[in-house]
Amino acid sequence: MEFFSNNVALIGNRVKGTRSDCHVTMELTEEGGIQLELISKVESMFGEDIRRLINEMLSFYGICNARLLVEDAGALSLVIAARIEAAIRQLTGSDLEYLLPMLPENSYETLRDRNRISRLYLPGNTPNLMINAGIHKPDGIILDLEDAVAPDKKYEARFLVRNALRNIDFYGAERMVRINQVPVGLADLEFVVPHKVNLVLIPKCESAEQIRLVNGKIRELQHKYEVKGDIWLMPIIESALGVLSAFEIAQSENVVAMAIGLEDYTADLGTRRTQEANESFFARSMVVNACKAAGIQPIDSVFSDVSDMDALKETVLRSKSLGFEGMGCIHPRQIRVIHENYAPDDVEIEKAKKIVNAFFEAKAKGLGVVSLGTKMIDAPVVKRAQKIIDQALSMGKLTLKWREEFLNS
Repeated sequence: MEFFSNNVALIGNRVKGTRSDCHVTMELTEEGGIQLELISKVESMFGEDIRRLINEMLSFYGICNARLLVEDAGALSLVIAARIEAAIRQLTGSDLEYLLPMLPENSYETLRDRNRISRLYLPGNTPNLMINAGIHKPDGIILDLEDAVAPDKKYEARFLVRNALRNIDFYGAERMVRINQVPVGLADLEFVVPHKVNLVLIPKCESAEQIRLVNGKIRELQHKYEVKGDIWLMPIIESALGVLSAFEIAQSENVVAMAIGLEDYTADLGTRRTQEANESFFARSMVVNACKAAGIQPIDSVFSDVSDMDALKETVLRSKSLGFEGMGCIHPRQIRVIHENYAPDDVEIEKAKKIVNAFFEAKAKGLGVVSLGTKMIDAPVVKRAQKIIDQALSMGKLTLKWREEFLNS
């Protein structure tokens, strides 16, 4: 956090070209009342509303004397409220929360085994990237408090992420937050657990003990705020120690998926990440096998070149061949390529239809054994086939009448 002096807070982004954000300079004074200067691109339309919000917040915190300069670049109310609250609490030490009403659309929970093929990273202190993120239809949206936020901006980012969870419609995407590395990241949970987060990502995870600490803090906060429902966990493996501890981590309570982060992993090895990915083959295979053994979803690292869709496609196909079921993305344009190439292809779907149909037929005949032609089919094979059918249905590659169509073909 920057200061002009010990009692002046500077909050928000004031960079040329910034949109949908504001910058707040605030100083508490001993007298003079509230001195508010507002410089806004939308002054003529929303200036009165912005002033009303700011004055309501100052009154809520009992502040009668202060100087404020608010430089607004078209920020929504949820952003202005987050910036003002961060400034006030930085200066006063108050732990009171000024909460805008929760959107009714943001009260949904997510299932343990839902698709997590794509998850879109959004920097937790950059509101213009959050506002319309849901329209791109990723499976999950990650509000990132870790690497994507500068160290001196992490405090204020918590307020913005909290308000985004409450007040931005993400159109059904799983609402995820990547906290900071444990134990520092435990404090981040105060800002997300009470506000309908669906899943928490735990970066640089190296032991099941870190998962235990996160689960313990989540339970404490759920009890304190009377929060009901499941909050899932996705640890990220980013070091050699994490790779060797992968199975222990994967078996931990509430873990539904585990990701690998290859930038930090290759740095830990002292090598360079390459397109061929030979340097990470062992680690990725370890993560996939740990996840499959624990019955959770293996999720691959992000692909950093947002301009090369052909290379992304090759990477996804290679990832899928290793057993990964999804990948992180850092730009919306990557979502379609990721979905299309993780999706089951026509050969996989046809084989899955035959297996699932054979299962239904065996069940209808009261048989305890499933066979396809002369080949016996084990339960895990049927389960995998059913998952392919479910994915094909969710992606529109099959209709709900697929079995009827299959029998009539």
